Amino acid sequence: MNAPSIKIIINNWTLSNQAGANGEKWSIDEKLDAIKSAGFDAFSSGGREPDLKDLLAKYDLRFGGAFDASSQEQFAEKISAVMAIDNGPINCQLADHDTPVEQAVELTTALMEEADRQMAEVHLEMHRDTCTETPEKAYAIAEGVKEASGRYPRINFDFSHPAIVKHLRPQNFAERLFENIPLFQQSTLWHMRPFNGHHCQIPITDGQGGFSPEYQDIRPFICHAFALWLQGPKPNNELWVMPELGPKIGYGLSCFPDIWQDAIVLGNDLRTLWNETLTSVEATENV
Repeated sequence: MNAPSIKIIINNWTLSNQAGANGEKWSIDEKLDAIKSAGFDAFSSGGREPDLKDLLAKYDLRFGGAFDASSQEQFAEKISAVMAIDNGPINCQLADHDTPVEQAVELTTALMEEADRQMAEVHLEMHRDTCTETPEKAYAIAEGVKEASGRYPRINFDFSHPAIVKHLRPQNFAERLFENIPLFQQSTLWHMRPFNGHHCQIPITDGQGGFSPEYQDIRPFICHAFALWLQGPKPNNELWVMPELGPKIGYGLSCFPDIWQDAIVLGNDLRTLWNETLTSVEATENV
């Protein structure tokens, strides 16, 4: 069998508010050109950009869609719209922060059933202001779906959200954030926005050509996560990882370095850490 591989997927959100030569925001063509030129593999969005499928083919990029939903009636259409473009892993932000666990279990079970019907890899994202807002709710939903359907739902772990909810220190990330390792290992999509216990997004670079101290703190956690995934079933023998940095509106701060340049550095380092971890895991397994 071939060695497990990583695909670096860039969120449209990261490339928003980027000025082109004429001062306008980047077109979708310019965004995909930038992603390809940076050496990355895939693009993520809601899939509503004009001519997106043809442009992805032009730049030889894969696509993993994303949508939010609040009712079962929305699932079929939203999944099929993404699958018409490509069959990469799909991200779903489901319901609201005050959605009761019982209702969220019903919604997630129906979401996974519809995903199965369309042979789509839909992931429920762990995210604030959704039904998975707290770790306790997210894991309760996962257990409820397993009880109802006999298996866990796919979860896209954006660990930046529970890390700030729990006010964690870097030395506690691995211990506190991996409450259910098999649930993480069955995912094929991971939103890796670097964080600490106080901020859900931190700068990657220090403005002087190196990593920021905050990013240095989280690199061991990234390696730990990669090792755990590689020690599991490795679905599809491939993990899509998103260096998910938000623009300087909301997640980013005005004092942060250039977000797209930071995303390039992060994406390349994620690939470096993956390769190092893969080598380490394979060496351990061959002992």
